[in-house]
Amino acid sequence: MTASTTPSLVDQNPLAAIALMSSAMLIVPVMDIIAKYLSTDLPPLEVTFGRFFFQFLICLVLALATGRFALLRGQQPVINYLRGIFLAAASLCFFTAVKFMSVATAISIFFVEPMVLTILAALILKEQVGIRRIGAILVGLIGAIIILRPNLAEIGLVSLLPVATAFLFSFYLLLNRLYPVTDGLLTIQFSAGLSGSLMLGTALVIANLAGFEDMTFLMPSGSQVGFLALIGLISFAAHGLVVAAFQRGSASLLAPLQYIEIVSATLFGYLVFSDFPDGPTWIGIALIIGSGLYIAHRERKRKSKGQPAIAEV
Repeated sequence: MTASTTPSLVDQNPLAAIALMSSAMLIVPVMDIIAKYLSTDLPPLEVTFGRFFFQFLICLVLALATGRFALLRGQQPVINYLRGIFLAAASLCFFTAVKFMSVATAISIFFVEPMVLTILAALILKEQVGIRRIGAILVGLIGAIIILRPNLAEIGLVSLLPVATAFLFSFYLLLNRLYPVTDGLLTIQFSAGLSGSLMLGTALVIANLAGFEDMTFLMPSGSQVGFLALIGLISFAAHGLVVAAFQRGSASLLAPLQYIEIVSATLFGYLVFSDFPDGPTWIGIALIIGSGLYIAHRERKRKSKGQPAIAEV
């Protein structure tokens, strides 16, 4: 799961855009696989904090090395930090989910996000939603129910965390719609890293003081620190690849490529944890992907008619 930015409206270099977006979707699940591995010994809250803290450090070092420290504040710091809070909360929900369920399943459920985004845009932004998109939303939700059903029986309400992730990420995208991104990649990444670290670090302190079970800080080993740093690096790199892709290709070109993430998550999950989706899960995945692609198609039609899109993917 990565943050997105405002994409270009034309395909300036479609082959490069496809290559960059595909690369991002191939490496993002590696971050989730590492988070699942670390969560066997460390609390997901601590793992998520590590992801944002090391992202913050990477951005800080790059800014100091390139003489761009003064630019880190950005033109809209409050909005940038609010974006980071939404992303941190979404990441915490997702990293907690993958502790209990396979990465491929969690990512598949998360991809109800286009449907959630369409609903929220209609409720909050008063966007008009036609009967065909409503039908696509229902199909996608049926797919999510198919995937969720056995997980609800086995692990309970924890299986709904990818849905919570989708809601939080949709609010992030709505925020981008209301306040278009005006700062550079380094500034956005730094703001997300700093605000996420502060929010999650505060939550860690409160959890320790309150003695919340499964949320108490545990001193990571050297190798675990290395893996936490790697998560931060992958997050930074993947976001950079997505931004670079959208600078070269349109959303309509790149949106379908996000589903490569399901394929790579399935592959890595099988290689590392021997997790592989069963038949009904693949049916649910197909329904979610189909509905998501149709919603993207309808958004493209809205743009071609000069109507505002709900949000950029």
